[in-house]
Amino acid sequence: MRPDMGIEIAGMKLRNPVIAASGTFGYGAEFAPYLDLEKIGAFATKGLSLKPRGGNPLPRIVETPGGMLNAIGLQNVGIDSFIADKAPFLRTVDTPAIANFFGNTVEEYAEMAERLDNVAEIAALEVNISCPNVKEGGILFGTDPAQAAAVVRACRRMTGKPLIVKLSPNVTDIVRMASACADAGADALSLINTLTGMAIDLKLRRPALANITGGLSGPAIKPVALRMVWQVARSVKLPVIGMGGIMSGTDALEFMLAGAAAVQVGTASFINPGALQKIAEEMEKWLSENNVESVRSMTGALQ
Repeated sequence: MRPDMGIEIAGMKLRNPVIAASGTFGYGAEFAPYLDLEKIGAFATKGLSLKPRGGNPLPRIVETPGGMLNAIGLQNVGIDSFIADKAPFLRTVDTPAIANFFGNTVEEYAEMAERLDNVAEIAALEVNISCPNVKEGGILFGTDPAQAAAVVRACRRMTGKPLIVKLSPNVTDIVRMASACADAGADALSLINTLTGMAIDLKLRRPALANITGGLSGPAIKPVALRMVWQVARSVKLPVIGMGGIMSGTDALEFMLAGAAAVQVGTASFINPGALQKIAEEMEKWLSENNVESVRSMTGALQ
């Protein structure tokens, strides 16, 4: 028996629940030589801003036990170059592209949402709220429910596309953040973004990252991510996209049992550029071997 792998999330129909996470998959074309983009559910672009960003100084990636730290600094080509140079490729692939974006003020977020709403090649928007609000003394949008809600409301007014909000784990109460975004007009929630961490080079007696701290991802954060996905999925009536340390099909299915309707995969692609396709195939194989007719039946089926 071949299981039904199709899902629908925030109005998007995907052939399977596996989505490439933002910041780990370029703009899609970079990974075309390594896997069949039409064998995965969707992919999220590198986070976009109004103006191009060069990112942080090197070194900005370091391996850690069970994962990696990155302090890329949201390097990207900017919205104008994305529309002119990157979006045309998206027309050549029959796989939904999700535009991840960010800003440093509510107004910047709103402008980005409006610009991306007019890009036909984009199926949905993913709002990265793990950024500082420069008008409010650098407080992170993603750690303050009121500020997060203000961003979501502003973006909601500017787009009719599905609006996914990517939540930071660096908070006291993830459910409170999720509820604020849901009430403000989000269509779906993706979680978790990276945990803040650091690494030290003992020989040099200095931080391993030039930025000192960075975002921790990979298998080390999976238990935290599973817990947060479970908490949010049972508390908020929105579809949840789970991520954090997914390296295999069984990892992905665990997130679905916890309540995720779909999953995003990031760090695994640094180890194996074809990881997303492999994970989708492993999910299908497990469902077939265990006589599960539809992957959708796994969502929230934790006993």
